[in-house]
Parts: sequence; structure tokens; C-alpha cells
Amino acid sequence: MSMLDRKLLRDLVRMWSQALTIALVVASGIGGFLTSLSAVDSLALARDRFYAEGRFADLFAGVKNAPLSLAGRLRAAPGVADVQTTLEQVVRIEIAGVPDPIIGQLIGIDQRRPHRMNLVITSAGRPLSSGSAVRADADIEALVSEAFAQARGLRPGARLSALINGKQRVLRVVGIALSPEFVFAGLWGMPDARGFGVFWIDREVLAAAYDMEGAFNRAAVKLAPGAAPAATIAALGALIAPYGGRDVVARTEQVSHAMLDNEIKQQRVMGTMLPAIFLGVAAFLLNVVVARLVATQREQIATLKALGYGNAAIASHYLKLVLLIVLGGLLMGVVLGKQLGFLLTRLYAESFHFPAFEHRLAPALVLLGAAIAVLTAGVGTLHAIAASARLAPAVAMRPPAPANFRRTLLERLGARRLGPALRMILRNMERRPARTGLAVAGVAAAVAIVIMGNFFRDAIAVVIDNQFTLGLRGEITMWTTDPVDDRVRHELRRLPGVRHVESLRFVTVSVGNAQRRERTILRGYAGRPELYRVIDMAQRQTVLEGRGLILTDRLADKLGLRLGDQVRIEVLEGRQRTVSLPLRATVDEMFGLNAYMDRNALNRRLSDGDLSTGFVLSVEPGMEGRVLEASKAMPRIAGAWSKATMLHNMEEITARHVRIMSTILTAFASIIAVGVVYNNARIALSERAWELASLRVLGFTRAEVSAMLLGEMALVIALALPAGMLLGRSLVGLVAELMKSDQLHFPVVIYARTYAWAALSVLAAGVASALVVRRHIDRLKLVEALKTRE
Repeated sequence: MSMLDRKLLRDLVRMWSQALTIALVVASGIGGFLTSLSAVDSLALARDRFYAEGRFADLFAGVKNAPLSLAGRLRAAPGVADVQTTLEQVVRIEIAGVPDPIIGQLIGIDQRRPHRMNLVITSAGRPLSSGSAVRADADIEALVSEAFAQARGLRPGARLSALINGKQRVLRVVGIALSPEFVFAGLWGMPDARGFGVFWIDREVLAAAYDMEGAFNRAAVKLAPGAAPAATIAALGALIAPYGGRDVVARTEQVSHAMLDNEIKQQRVMGTMLPAIFLGVAAFLLNVVVARLVATQREQIATLKALGYGNAAIASHYLKLVLLIVLGGLLMGVVLGKQLGFLLTRLYAESFHFPAFEHRLAPALVLLGAAIAVLTAGVGTLHAIAASARLAPAVAMRPPAPANFRRTLLERLGARRLGPALRMILRNMERRPARTGLAVAGVAAAVAIVIMGNFFRDAIAVVIDNQFTLGLRGEITMWTTDPVDDRVRHELRRLPGVRHVESLRFVTVSVGNAQRRERTILRGYAGRPELYRVIDMAQRQTVLEGRGLILTDRLADKLGLRLGDQVRIEVLEGRQRTVSLPLRATVDEMFGLNAYMDRNALNRRLSDGDLSTGFVLSVEPGMEGRVLEASKAMPRIAGAWSKATMLHNMEEITARHVRIMSTILTAFASIIAVGVVYNNARIALSERAWELASLRVLGFTRAEVSAMLLGEMALVIALALPAGMLLGRSLVGLVAELMKSDQLHFPVVIYARTYAWAALSVLAAGVASALVVRRHIDRLKLVEALKTRE
């Protein structure tokens, strides 16, 4: 081992605590990078494999009722490689002993022809029996989606009740199944595995129940290689139009895929932004520590150069020191990334279901993380290492020039009552503005990260408040399969416990402007609603009465529409027609690309009469169960759900996810705070040891001497807290904008509790650092500290 290598090891042993804190900051950055991106890569890999194995379709078309012979014409359309037809119906499900309302999607499997797309893979139990058509009073064999089975504890052999076309039938679970069409299974995109399940049954049984023998209502389409999706969608749309064709959508608009794709996008944002902050702080700390090390080892550098060591050898010596610290952080970061990545993958597995879903940490990702860490360290310490190489022996042998102290800015501005200790602290901080500023920035970054980690909890609370408290004020929502006469509202009003009923009309439409088109739901609410209201991001209500067509601002921007422009509305369900409506207003909303109108005005423009497709009910306390039970006897009510139950099911999933992520980011932020505060305090102690020892000799107590050094730490934290809160607010706004999608736009809102928690977390890290530094001050050897070169 060379002399420089022995010196390197001794330096590391002497400054082990500083090296450890810097390595932990590097580990946090690399760990966060590997956690997020490895989990995303694992998710994307599981998705791609399952899509390939399950032969996931490219396009999806819905019709009211079409003969099977139409499939041949669809297959002959330009750009189509294959077509697969199915029967699908939404029904009400009951589980013995479970009072909660449950919605089930029944999908008919043709046992005589094997599926060619959207394969149903049995993960437990067995597939459906061949030719399992049964008598009208016998049990129906069913495969149930894995998400619902896990949430409800269902096993093969379990029995459920389904209201199929007005008749109660028993579904006997024979297997647990997965399909690429339902990787994410939730009602209207909501993460509600307990309230929504998918059931695959024999097609002949489903067709007989709904009098649809020889017919279908949904088709999956595989595109030919090189086909233009837009042209194929247009051709298919024209073919299904006479059969009540609802719409033809690409895979990107399919609910399960859209939710999965959105999660991948969001996690990539988190996996790149936050680690960049950690590694930036690590670069600053390495620069400060190496610069101080070079300053304290001037004599050693001069001696080494006098003995024949060149600039390259000296520079490589300090570079090795930096790389060893970074290597330690990198190794800890890889272990941390592997463990947290596995945890994040497990959390994903609760919402996204695949036959095989394992965490995979790709070697290329580790190498990329290592390259980023080394590059960050090199850039951060380049100036300090270059300074060590440039230091001439004659200059290094002389003591450094005395510091240039002067009156502080406050003193120059007229502040005369500063005590000696505070004056010394302020002069020292002002003498090194760059170091002080970077120290404040580092602690501020820690505050911002804690705010970022807890922001999602605040945002979800606002989303729930907007959607389920301010927006949806009724307790029960019911819907029909087809539009019905609004007189059904009066029947619901007569149910026991119902206080008020409000009608809805939802129509699937294509909203267009010139060549731009977007598929959405045109929502008809009451003109001045009480139970279901349109609430914007600022929690203000938008009244529909007399306003005409209203679009969400994202939809209007996407179509290039301005207020007063004519909007082409093409109805994609029932009787096909097109109307032109002026855009009267836009609303900044959280969810989706939506369109709104007064229900009565909508019915008049469509010339359909007084029709409704749903109803919102206000119910007396404790009467929800009786109302839901009574609605089962109403054949025109296809399904119902309880707001309280859906909220409970959603919070059961999201609350734990947010709590885990908040805890992890708070821990990472605390490491940053400790790294910045502790290293600055240790450097200040080594630089000012002579001053502090002199004060002790002059009669100052340990507490008074400690206050001078730790007071600087306190001022740095005091300056960093408001700066960090502003930085956190800006960071939240940036992340929310980058995560913005058609499905969701997180509101930028931060509660006072989040700011308080961020401040307390950083203060706790600062106090812990101060206690450690105080021990070093108490152990200060006065004789050694007072030795100086003349």
C-alpha cells in the first residue's frame, strides 16, 4: 500500500462521521432513483409480457345489439387483422352477510371457440366447464377477477347472487382469473376492488338471460401491421352505427390501460426529480468537505510535493477519497433501492394484477445510477480537487491569510444592540456567503421534500372533499342500463327513507372542433342541483341553468376551443345524431375531460323527451340499507352504490399507500437535514477551534462557547424553514403539472399541518446534529487547539 493510500485511509477514519452522513445523502438519492424507476420498469415489464401473452386487443367497439354476422364485415374493414365479439352486462352482486352494494361486470365466454384476444387466464381453481349452459334455476359457473376475489376473500366454491335481467341467479365461483383487459379493475376508474368485480360466465347462459342469442354488444379488434388506427376507427364506427354503436376506442383510452399508463408516468416524474435534489445536496457537501480538507492539509500537500509527488497524484488522492465516500453511498443506495423497490412493487400489486409480477432491478439501471453519482461527485468537487493540485509548495508552507472580518450588514444598517456572540455568528456567516447560502439551500431542500412527501395526502383529501362532500351530496347513486322516462324519479322518491331525488342524463359523445375530436361523457345535471354539483379546483360551484354547454378547461384546450365557438357534438349511443352547440363556459376540474349541460336543455337538444340514466338520492340516516334493498325490486334500476361504502373502500387503499410514501420521503429529508447541518457544524468547529479554545481560556463556559457555534446552525435552519416552504410549494406545483393527465389533475394545495410537520422534522434533525456537535465541543482539547503556526 502506497503512502498516499495509507493517508487516505487515515483521513477517512478521522472524518468517518462526516463521510457517513454524506454517504447517506448519496444513498438516499440513488435509493430513491432506483426505487422509483426499478418499480416502474417492473410494472412496465409485467404489463408488456401480460399484454403479449394475453393478446390484448388494440381497439374496442361497443354496440347496443348486433348480429354475429356483423363480425365478418368488421373483420373485412381496412386495417383489421382480427375481430372477437363478446356479450357484456353490468349487474348487481350480493354476497351473503355483506350489506355493501357491489357491482359486477358479466362477460360471456364462447366455450365453442377459443379466445384469440383478451385471454382469460385462470390463476386458481379451474376454467369453466365446456358447454356449461344450465337450466334457468341452476347455479351458473363463473370465473371471478383476482382483485375482487382477494378483496372479498373468495375462493373456488364460493357462491354469490347476481341480479341478471331482473332475476336473481346464483354464481358459483370455479376459478380466479386474470385478463389484460382488467389489469386495473375499478368502477369508472375508481380504485374500488371491494365494490367492483368482473365475472366470466358461459356466453350461451348470458345470451339466454338477455334474449341475445346470436348477437353481441362488444367487440375487440386486432390491428394489422402498419394499419392507421384513425382510419380503422372511422371505418368500424360507420359499420356499427346502425346497431346502436356507442363508440370505437383505442387501447390508450381503455380504462385499465389508461390508469396503468398514468401511474407509470407519475412515478417516472417522482423517480427523476427528487433524486436530483438529493444528489445536488450531496455534491454541495462533498465540495465543502473536500475544500476544508485541502485547506487544513496545506502543509501535508506541500510536503508531498517536495517529496516528488506531482499534481496528478495529489488530485487523484483526493478524488479517491471522494469516490470511496460515493461508493459507500452507492452500495447503500443499491440495497435501499432494492428493498424499497420491492415494497413499492408490492403496493402496485394491490392495484394492478398480473400472472407474474416481480420486482426487477436491472443492472443497466444500477450502472446508470452509479454513473450519475460519480458524475455528481466529480462536478461537485472538481474545484476543490483542482485547488489541491494547483497549490504551490512555497505557498502551502505559509499559514493561510487571516480572514477579512468587517461589520455585518445589520451593523452597517444601524443595528447597534447586537451582542458579542450574535455579532461573531453573523460576521462568520457573512464572510462566507456562498457556503451559508448553500447550507440554507440544503436544509430548505429537506423541508421541501417533506412537504412533497405529504402533499399527496393533502391533495387526496381535497379530491375526496371536492368530489364526495361538495360535489356529490347524496348518499346513494343509482343508474339504468338504458335511458328511462324521468317518472322513475317519483317511484324512487316513494321508497322508505328517501328525502330527495335528483335526475341525471349521461350520454356518450364525440366532441369535435375541425379535425380534432375527443370521446367523453356529456353529463346532464339539474340546472341548480342540490345533490350532484359541478365543483372546480377552487371549490366553487358552476351552475348549469341557462349556461348551455360547459367543458373542462383541459378538454377545451385540447380541442382548441374558445368561449363562443361552435362545438360539434356527435352522439355515440342510441339514435345516432349530431348537434352543434356554442361553448358558454369552461370549468377547471380535477377529473377527466368532461362536458356538462342542464339535463332539461340536453334532452330538448336531443329531442328525446324527459329521459334520465341515473338518480342521486338523499336518504335519512340509517336507511341506506333499506333503500338499496327496495331498489332491487325495480327492474329499470340496473345498479346502485353507496357513497360511504365507496369512500371507505378507496381510503382503505390510498391511505396506506400515501402513509408509506410520506414516511419514506420524510426519512430521506431528515437525512439531508442531518447531512447539511452536521457537516457545516463540524467544518465550522475545525475552522474555529482556535477561537473557541481561546474563549474557553478567557472564562467562557462550555454552554456559552457552544452557543456561538450552534447559534450559526440555528440561524441556518431559521432561514431555511421559510425558504424551504416556498421551495416546497413551487416543487409541488411543478410535480402536479408534470403529472397532469386526461384522467387526473392533482390540486396544488398544502395544509398547515404539512408545513408544520416539515418544520418539526427538520428541527428534530437539527437538534440531533446539534447534540452530537456539542459533544465534540465539550471534548475540545484546549492545548492542541491553541497551538498555531507563527
